[in-house]
Formats: sequence, structure tokens, C-alpha cells
Amino acid sequence: MTATYEIRLAGHLDDHWAATLGDLDLARLDDGTTTLTGPVVDQARLHGVLARVRDLGASLLTLRLVESPARPPLTRTLRTERLTLRPGTAADAEATWAYRRLDTVAAWLTEHPTDLEAYRSTFTDPERLAATVVVERDGTLVGDLMLRVEDAWAQSEVADRARRRQAELGWVLDPAYTGRGYATEAVRALLAHCFTDLGVRRVVATCFLANTTSWRLMERVGMRREGHAVADSLHRSGQWLDTVTYALLAPSE
Repeated sequence: MTATYEIRLAGHLDDHWAATLGDLDLARLDDGTTTLTGPVVDQARLHGVLARVRDLGASLLTLRLVESPARPPLTRTLRTERLTLRPGTAADAEATWAYRRLDTVAAWLTEHPTDLEAYRSTFTDPERLAATVVVERDGTLVGDLMLRVEDAWAQSEVADRARRRQAELGWVLDPAYTGRGYATEAVRALLAHCFTDLGVRRVVATCFLANTTSWRLMERVGMRREGHAVADSLHRSGQWLDTVTYALLAPSE
């Protein structure tokens, strides 16, 4: 996945070298150095840029990662008594669209995807796909979940201790498979993964207050209601709806 690097060189390079080095943004600094900044698709591309820098005879001073790609929080398959949870892939777009496009499902989602190709483009966005976990029962996709690891809020002096210490969950189940406890089983597995494998200290989830099925699931897995925002979210129906926030701390907290 694409990452952004800053390459700092001794001396001032002319602008035309930027294209030679992969169309990176070139800046000449007052201290007599040059920086080249831009996205690098993979390590092979990075090594190629550095090789061209060497061929130019430029002295490399520093190489700094400015922005890293999204790291999927689920990097392995999880198995429960009845379910398999695995990282989502682009190939899952059509199967998830089949139930996400339903009126009864989309009523509680951020978007109501009515066009498969438009949905496929959204679903396969790298950041979204990195946070997608699909749920299978005997090889059949029955739902998908969101698992996003984030930094907890912290004052600047201790911000490093809050990095990637919180996770947010979300879930959507195919109505054809509701009423069997699959969502509860899947969410419990993700909570265990968050606390045991990822080392987060707090997991949060949010939904419309009117979506009783969702917040009752939150309570069933042990999450507590921490917030109730009154008429804060505009629904596509034109109504301003209440939302509720639930959270759960790691057993060690």
C-alpha cells in the first residue's frame, strides 16, 4: 500500500530532477539541502528512487516516513464455534452489497448503495477495506464488521502512550441470517481480538437510538452506554435522530 516519504539530500537539486526521481515534490531549503516528498507505492519503488539518487551523486542525509498506509487491524483469520472472521477483500464487494442495498439494512447505515459499481469503488477504498472484516458461516458470507484502531485522546506530553490504544467497532448482518446469535458471536470474537492481540484498552461503538437491535447487542456483549446525543444526526428521511455511544474497557483496566 502507498506510503509517503520525505528524502533529504545535501545541496540544491534543479527542478527537472524531480521527474527523474519519480515526480516527487522538490523543495530547496535555506540550509542548503533539498527535500523530495511524495507517495511511494511499495518498497521496490522506494529502492528504485534511492538508486537514482545514488546515480546522481547526491548525498542522502535522511529518509523519513511522513504518512504510513492504513494497517489492517485484523491480519489473520479468527474462528468461533460457528463462524469464520477474516479480513475483507475486494472480491467481497458484491456479496456485501446484496444486503447493504436493502432498505431495512441501509436505514441505519451511512450510505444507501443502489449501484453496484459505485459501491464497489467505495468498498475497495484502501482505508475502508483495511477496516473491513467479513463473517462467514460454512463458507457463506453472512455479514461484515468494521474494526478500526485509532489513537485515544491524550494531552501532548503523553500522546505517544495513547497511540493505537482505542478501537471502534461496527457491524452489518444479512437479514437472512439474523436471530441466530451470529452478530453477538462475531462481536465477542472481535472484542477478544482487540484486547488480547491488538492491546487496545478501550473499544467504542455508536448507533442511532432508534436502532434498538444494535445497541441491545452492545449491551449483550458487556458494553455500557456512555453518551446520548439528542437530535444530533440528520437521517436521510429528513429527521434529526438521537445517537448513543457505548464503550468497553479491557479487563485489565
